[in-house]
Amino acid sequence: MTVVPSPRQALDDIALCLVFFTRLPLPVVDFRDRSLAAAIWAAPVAGLTVALIGALVYAVGTWLGLAAGPAAALALAATLLATGCIHEDGLSDVADGFGGGKTREKKLEIMRDSRIGAYGACALGISLLIRWSVLSGFAGPVYVFLALIAAHAASRGLFGAFMHLLPAARSDGLSADAGMVSAETAIAGAVLGAVALLALGFGGAVAALILLGLLFAAFRELCRNQIGGQTGDTVGALQQLGEIAVLLVASVCLS
Repeated sequence: MTVVPSPRQALDDIALCLVFFTRLPLPVVDFRDRSLAAAIWAAPVAGLTVALIGALVYAVGTWLGLAAGPAAALALAATLLATGCIHEDGLSDVADGFGGGKTREKKLEIMRDSRIGAYGACALGISLLIRWSVLSGFAGPVYVFLALIAAHAASRGLFGAFMHLLPAARSDGLSADAGMVSAETAIAGAVLGAVALLALGFGGAVAALILLGLLFAAFRELCRNQIGGQTGDTVGALQQLGEIAVLLVASVCLS
């Protein structure tokens, strides 16, 4: 049976996701032993917060007279600062591990290494280039706002389902420490992320849902085949891929 969190518990879950997924200066909160797995449904709210920061920076930049390119670069930089590049770190680690490791154990070892290799550097460069090029191509702040809302919230709405459907690849680490995600929690997060896609209009939302579904299935199988499960790094890489996918749909729907 699905347990609906109380308003106080819902606020605590949102606060926990903001603390974990952003680097915003938040007050100390007592989460009363609430696990990240139980609160992961609120990850899209953290994404919404990051999107608002990026959209605000873009709007201020254009108001000051900046062209779309520099304004988009500053907006992207603001989102990176807001998250502490936590998901970008996951993308680069996964690229290095999956690209450079020959065995499951070697892939996990490379992913845990703090150094970045050629695969990771290229993955980060391509990710930043695509996101900047999409944002710089919009006609104004309203379109950037809608695209960022959809991309940041929906990509984080995949977290719960990914962690629910794949076991932790390690017995330790962020993903293992987070705990088991229930089906109800996974569905709640996915629904919140899907609702955010309506910022792209109904047709855009449907297209983005289909693309995210295909991406999710493909990346889940890739992680299963490569390392036998998921880690915190793979969750971060999934967010980056999902954000890019939604932004690409937005570049078509909001042009």
